[in-house]
Amino acid sequence: MKASSQNKWLALLGLGMGVFMATLDASIVNISLPTLVRVFNTSFATVQWVVLSYVVVLASLMLGIARLGDMRDKKRIYLTGLGLFTFSSFLCGLSPSIGWLIGFRALQGLGAVMMQALGNALVTQIVSPSERGRALGLMGTTVSVGIAIGPPLGGLLIGSIGWQSVFWVNVPVGILTALAVLRFVPACPPPNPHQRFDAVGALVLFFTLGAYALGMTLGQDAGFSSPTVRALLLSALAGLLVFILIEKRVPQPMLDLNLFRNPFFSINLMMGFLVFVVLAGGFIMPFYLENVKGFSVQMTGLFLMANPILMGITAPIAGSLSDRFGSRVISLMGLLLIVAGCIAFGTLRADTNTFGILWRLGVLGLGMGMFQSPNNSAIMGAVPRERLGVASGLIGLSRTLGNSTGLPLMGSLFTAQVLASRFYQSGVEITRAEPQALVDGITGMYHIAAGVVLLSALLASLALWMDTRRKRAAHSIQPTQG
Repeated sequence: MKASSQNKWLALLGLGMGVFMATLDASIVNISLPTLVRVFNTSFATVQWVVLSYVVVLASLMLGIARLGDMRDKKRIYLTGLGLFTFSSFLCGLSPSIGWLIGFRALQGLGAVMMQALGNALVTQIVSPSERGRALGLMGTTVSVGIAIGPPLGGLLIGSIGWQSVFWVNVPVGILTALAVLRFVPACPPPNPHQRFDAVGALVLFFTLGAYALGMTLGQDAGFSSPTVRALLLSALAGLLVFILIEKRVPQPMLDLNLFRNPFFSINLMMGFLVFVVLAGGFIMPFYLENVKGFSVQMTGLFLMANPILMGITAPIAGSLSDRFGSRVISLMGLLLIVAGCIAFGTLRADTNTFGILWRLGVLGLGMGMFQSPNNSAIMGAVPRERLGVASGLIGLSRTLGNSTGLPLMGSLFTAQVLASRFYQSGVEITRAEPQALVDGITGMYHIAAGVVLLSALLASLALWMDTRRKRAAHSIQPTQG
């Protein structure tokens, strides 16, 4: 239901605080990875699981929670996830070993999926369609603020208090967020409360997405020729086929496959997926800034603010422009900027100065700010009201599958480039490689990343061409009908 005009923006503020907490946590955790390698005396491949355990849970449960949101009160589910996320953040700070930390991060992911699966759906129900781009743009700004504050705050906390504090900072923020959501976000009961939950489809999808995410993440360490990794990926493919057969047969499917008959809906989801595959490679940057440039963790955090600050400035502007002019051209411009940023990172050197690093990060931030909110608005505007939860979940799923695919893929590309640069043996610990080898790994990775985002830009161009043809056809028919 729509909130009153008096409380509408306060409700968005409450939801934005939840988004802020989740993104703050992600950016702080990323900058803590080099520290965690040293504290727990672990490897580059193992420490990635601090991020990956979280991502695997998100990917596996995203659509199941989203479908549940179309059948139950979205606000109640969101608050449950918020409470679990806050509590598990406290547990993460108590972790006695890297194994315990990875486990608590998985629990944290269970709470996060309840918020991320339904956040866009709650925003869409609160505001009118004419304000949707602006509202989602403001959510994009909140994401950017969380990402921007995370690195310097994380560097300050790690340097002055310890790594535990990067998780405990979520606790007071989580409590304040819960109070704001309880007070200002209206109840969001489903438009049709008599829908049935497709338990069989949800179970099959859970194992399918879990096998895919796990196979992709294990592939980096064990290699994609490993029998275990191949079995997981083949199981995911078989599970996907079984899931499609189930969804075609049940009267009330968990995922309405008819949504994908809308080419614009499908294209926009694929564009988002490809972009997040590339952006997942950003976890490499702290290793460049600390191990190549020799910056402290605090200074690294300040550098990493450039990208999200510019994203935050651009996102609400791009959202408002998409409300007025449509999302196609705006999102395409954003994608072209991301391509330019990836090409620029492909020219990075060990002696690149401060300005050279900052403007490269800034171009990526501008591109992402211009792309994400118009793209999300286009997706949410393409579905009926009773499917808002699933559409919101699919946006979240495209992001988490992009991350779970991109982390091992970008990590593997980076590792392969580093090893080839100095003819290292495959058992060499990457974080101890020569600085120039690390630079070669980053530049090679971003050359490939530019090609992936260019593919997304081509899809955006196709969608723009199709949309233009559709509008011209509709315009030419109107005089005949009159």
